Amino acid sequence: MTAPLRRIVGAPGALVALIISCLVLTFPGLLAAAEAVGEHGGAPHLEGAALGLIWVLPFAGILLSIALFPLLAPNIWHHHFGKISAFWALSFLVPFALTYGFDLALYEVLHTVLLEYVPFIVLLLALFTVAGGVRVTGSLTGTPLVNTGILFLGTVIASWMGTTGAAMLLIRPLLKANDGRRHKVHVVVFFIFLVANIGGSLTPLGDPPLFLGFLKGVDFFWTTRHMLLPMALVSAVLLAIFFAMDSFLYTREPPRKEKPRDAEKLGIEGGINILLLGGVVAAVLLSGVWKPGIGFEVYHVHVDIQNVARDVLLVGIALLSLRLTSNESRRLNAFSWFPILEVAKLFAGIFLTIIPAIAILRAGTDGALSGIVSAVTTPDGQPINYMYFWATGILSSFLDNAPTYLVFFNTAGGDPMHLMHDVPNTLLAISAGAVFMGANTYIGNAPNFMVKAIAEERGVNMPSFFGYIAWSGLILIPLFLLTTVVFFL
Repeated sequence: MTAPLRRIVGAPGALVALIISCLVLTFPGLLAAAEAVGEHGGAPHLEGAALGLIWVLPFAGILLSIALFPLLAPNIWHHHFGKISAFWALSFLVPFALTYGFDLALYEVLHTVLLEYVPFIVLLLALFTVAGGVRVTGSLTGTPLVNTGILFLGTVIASWMGTTGAAMLLIRPLLKANDGRRHKVHVVVFFIFLVANIGGSLTPLGDPPLFLGFLKGVDFFWTTRHMLLPMALVSAVLLAIFFAMDSFLYTREPPRKEKPRDAEKLGIEGGINILLLGGVVAAVLLSGVWKPGIGFEVYHVHVDIQNVARDVLLVGIALLSLRLTSNESRRLNAFSWFPILEVAKLFAGIFLTIIPAIAILRAGTDGALSGIVSAVTTPDGQPINYMYFWATGILSSFLDNAPTYLVFFNTAGGDPMHLMHDVPNTLLAISAGAVFMGANTYIGNAPNFMVKAIAEERGVNMPSFFGYIAWSGLILIPLFLLTTVVFFL
């Protein structure tokens, strides 16, 4: 076995084992069927209207665990977060199987794992591996101007290479530039706000909800034209706030020692990985535009061949990155597999426990969350745009923002031509809510938690789950209220 293959099997290969373990652990004990099982073309179907809010408790439990364990029992959390995630997944799956039967439980797990979790983690693995091979050399110093410049650059490129790609590419150079600073938590927080979320507003490549809209028929550049002004307003204000805050905190830093004149020159090592990042974007885009109509089924779960091809390409790109990047370069880049493993284990639990929450939302006015769905429409059927913005946004802060986008996309009619041309502000409200408010929590968008994990591994004392919400509440919520007044009232 080659060294690169040993590396990919030795650490990220544990992700495959994790997926298999989830399946093996959840299937024993899944028993008889019950009334919430419907038939859609022969496949078991979960009727969200039949579910009470009690089924959302495991999801609330894993969120509270992520919030409280690092504060109350950090050592236990660091060594056992995977077991805690598995506990909450089983606390949903076992009662669910006993109540609604083996068939439905098996179908829902396979549907989630094959169509959502595996593509999610494969994409993150590819981006994490490739971006981790890009090392910025030289004596870049984390001054307010340099930090703001990196945030601006990340915000600009996130729409074209994805928020995850931009975040993974720039977070290490940013952390390296600020290694000598005492005050740097705010740098990472604003990085999550801008690069990992709001920067992905302008194209379907930027953020998964917009890509789903593209697959549903929303024009590629409709998003660019309509999201440009809201994104520019929010980004400009955030960059201005950051520059002022960073300038103030920079004056409170202890005196810095001057670097020797023969210090390493500024440059990029592992530049081939930038081309490979382009390959990642191309693979994702290919799966959205290539529709051969070929697929296969795994226990009623239809898997399209273009999605399999995308995931195979992404794994191949990750292996190629390992092959083409030196071990020494990754070592100097402080690269390790722990952040991606942490994200994989925690999000395995999140993806499984979120199943009933999404089903209830999809039930619309017939579900236990009917009040939320009804709040976005007037009695005579007209959309309330500011409510679409906030309902989509708040739910996207805690649920997966991609299916949340689809729920409200369908609530608004689901016809892309009607939404783009007759009620464009409604589609804008849904799009902006899903993308912008993914920044409200660590779990609102995929790269948020990964950026946090990388920063903590580099010694940055990041805010707790609730501490981060305090940052977003103080900075983002007033800005989103301004966005509401300017664009949706």
